[in-house]
Amino acid sequence: MGNSKKLGLGSSIAICVGLIVATSCLVSLGTGVGLAGKSFILPLFIVMILNMFIAFSFAELNQLMPKVNGGTGQYTLVAVGPVMSMISNISAYVITMVLASTAEMVMCGTVLSQILFPNVDSRVISLIILGVFLVVNLFGVDLFSKVQNLVVILLIGSMAVMGIMGTFKLAPGAAVVTQSAPAVSGVGGVMSLAAIAFWLFIGVEFVIPVAKEMKNPKRDVLLSMILGLVLLFGVQSILGIGMANYVDLSVLSSDATPHMVFAENLAGNFGRIWMGIVTILAAVSTMNTVLASTSKIMQGMAEEGMFPKIFAKTNKHNAAVAGLVLMAGADLVLVVSNLANTNGIVFFILAASCFWLVSYCIVHISVLILRKRYPDMPRNKKLMWGGLPQIIGIIGNVYMIWNIASGETRIQIYEIFGVLFVILIAYSIIWVGGVMKAKPFKPVDINLVNEDAIRFDELVLNNAKQKAVASMED
Repeated sequence: MGNSKKLGLGSSIAICVGLIVATSCLVSLGTGVGLAGKSFILPLFIVMILNMFIAFSFAELNQLMPKVNGGTGQYTLVAVGPVMSMISNISAYVITMVLASTAEMVMCGTVLSQILFPNVDSRVISLIILGVFLVVNLFGVDLFSKVQNLVVILLIGSMAVMGIMGTFKLAPGAAVVTQSAPAVSGVGGVMSLAAIAFWLFIGVEFVIPVAKEMKNPKRDVLLSMILGLVLLFGVQSILGIGMANYVDLSVLSSDATPHMVFAENLAGNFGRIWMGIVTILAAVSTMNTVLASTSKIMQGMAEEGMFPKIFAKTNKHNAAVAGLVLMAGADLVLVVSNLANTNGIVFFILAASCFWLVSYCIVHISVLILRKRYPDMPRNKKLMWGGLPQIIGIIGNVYMIWNIASGETRIQIYEIFGVLFVILIAYSIIWVGGVMKAKPFKPVDINLVNEDAIRFDELVLNNAKQKAVASMED
């Protein structure tokens, strides 16, 4: 069979960056800079640190349970029981990812329609993109990593070059001479934008489901997350400064596509086309990462009986087929129905994203619980710091939930968040009690989870060998 572990550090960083850099991040960066000016770098830095703390927690949990696929689902199952595990995992890594990937496809289809195919319905283009990446991911991690590395290099490279041109005013466009005053000022005002900054870093843990495919997971799980965050902070900072140099802050804060305005001011029509390509790359990168990693997360949940067993099955390329088909099917419905083009989906995504922050809080809590419950298990004690990263992370995440938006928008988000939360609790309790026949809040022993994951790996390997032998006999 050979060695199936082929993901190096570079590919691991690409997975981290691939999901995070989405079109919505380019929009959020422009909006944040428009509201706070170059001071927006302060919340960017603080949020980068908070996400490093969540990287610490995920790396520690991965050390405790290195064989599991499900990441958050199985980690929280061991710490706080099946109901909380299902709530955190389904909301943050299934619902939000379906909506986010749909939005990215729609944006990508719209940009391609405007620039290259003005007579083609953007939804048709979006569905073609969906079909291509479904096929790519059905071929497993090898093809996935090759596509991801190329896309991320082109994406980050373009953002860095445009940022340098804008920061040092090297572009042919005219820089802003007299800049408008920012809408928010002072440390308190600027830090109120932390929730906007958060979306520029969210999802670094998506490297966890492919940890078993790494050449050196003990080193690369944490290192890839940290380096990915630092890389993103650097690139987004210079890009943000460039935006402030070439676009009036009032325009950045009010325009629906501030990154496109910046590109056009920077280099005219060429800049608009260039940023259009960057937008497409961002959408492609997000789709590639979401399909691969989310299907692996559902596979891990199925291994623990928290999802139907069909989601635990893989094809000969080790791709979790049922999860890929579910994600693609949900995206298809949202694109064809045109729901992704309505204003309502924006509120829905933000509401679902509240769950992502709640999930991060649960992960931090899980780390603290498991340190007490399993004090002798292997973990990097140099990064424990008396639980301070986890405590600060929880406080920071709660702060960002509170500042998810302002005014009437925040109320609407909380309303949707509340409805989703009630539905998820009901579903999780019914599934755990009725299907799993388990106690809703009783933690599962960590050794059982690790043993199940090892047995499942052996089963997959044996099935693969049997298929290989059968194909040779044919």
